[in-house]
Amino acid sequence: MDMDRTNLPLSQDRLWDSLMELARIGALPNGGNDRQTLTDRDAEGRALFRRWGEAVGMTLTVDRIGNMVFHRPGRDPGRKPVAIGSHLDTQPTGGKFDGPLGVLAGLEIMRALHEAGIETEAPLLLINWCNEEGSRFAPPMSGSGVAMGIVSEADVMATRDLAGHVFGDELRRIGWQGEAEPADLRGIGAYFELHIEQGKRLEEAGFTIGVVDRALAQIWYEITVLGEEAHAGSPMAGRRDAMMAAAALIGSLEAIARDAVGSGGERGRATVGVLTAEPASRNITPGRVWFSLDTRHGDPGQLEAMRERILARADALAAERGVAIRVEEFWRAPLTPFDPVLVDRVQAAAEARGHAWTRMPTAIYHDAVYCARTVPAALVFCPCHGGISHNEAESITPDWARAGMEVLADAVLATAGIAHS
Repeated sequence: MDMDRTNLPLSQDRLWDSLMELARIGALPNGGNDRQTLTDRDAEGRALFRRWGEAVGMTLTVDRIGNMVFHRPGRDPGRKPVAIGSHLDTQPTGGKFDGPLGVLAGLEIMRALHEAGIETEAPLLLINWCNEEGSRFAPPMSGSGVAMGIVSEADVMATRDLAGHVFGDELRRIGWQGEAEPADLRGIGAYFELHIEQGKRLEEAGFTIGVVDRALAQIWYEITVLGEEAHAGSPMAGRRDAMMAAAALIGSLEAIARDAVGSGGERGRATVGVLTAEPASRNITPGRVWFSLDTRHGDPGQLEAMRERILARADALAAERGVAIRVEEFWRAPLTPFDPVLVDRVQAAAEARGHAWTRMPTAIYHDAVYCARTVPAALVFCPCHGGISHNEAESITPDWARAGMEVLADAVLATAGIAHS
């Protein structure tokens, strides 16, 4: 697909300055940000974004779940809108770019269109999705999940954080619950998102743009091992130690993931992120161990094969060690392809700009993945140093930010069309 680069007066400096100005809200000593969702800092960041968007003539609506949606009219109001989006909320010790880059690159596109007096054929939307991170209110991607009909609005509104605060109460407290219908966003004609990769592939291979064509399938589990408490001085023989059984199961997960080889040599991923032991005494063998397990693969068949191997290994260890092992599925997400027409458009934009690009999957979920399950969507990656993210040390270069913004702008305008008098 051939594509001409746009002549929008996009400003790399203004984008970078906006990123740095936003980063002053919730700034942390080591250079990162704490702007967790529905906190006072989140409200402050939202207010700044509102001022910026209204300064270039856009109209803001806020829906019941807290999504901020800026509207820029097109020449043909009957056409479905083309949307750009991401999120402004952060992890407790997050970086400056995970989320805000996609929102503020979209803002810079709107600023450039405003300055140039350019009208698009289709209307444009710029979205700040509510609670993408899920660090305070789990699970993540609440705003896009509700809007796309994937998760329940009532369930999200009733979610509590670790301190007992209720999502709906906090949304109202900070003044950011609107009246718009979240489901209206299912009428989007095309959705684009720019995000840092949160991995090393682009930087290490020398690519500037990742053309994301799919999101990996995922299954999350909660695993409970039930054994018998015993004194640490008791003989090893005959113990029914829940921790040792759990350790043996966890130790096998790396090989299970690596051995799950899909097309192109792609391998699985398995991560144990949380583990608790009871009674949590230094000199008692645990009688109960609980841990989380996150599995991912680009081949759904291989993901299911991993599941079968995990269940078989759990059964074997339970019999061998005299414990009970319960493997319960907690959450599942399908392999999600992005819209092939929009993906090709992103690739063509990268080629036209002369940016080194590669097609790749995302192993990390973003709002774009939920959108892709309901509306045509595309996801653009730019590199980040060392693949470091969800960390105060997260960093990118201004040139990477500009490249991502340019590709985003060209793909968006090729989709929305430029109105000619």
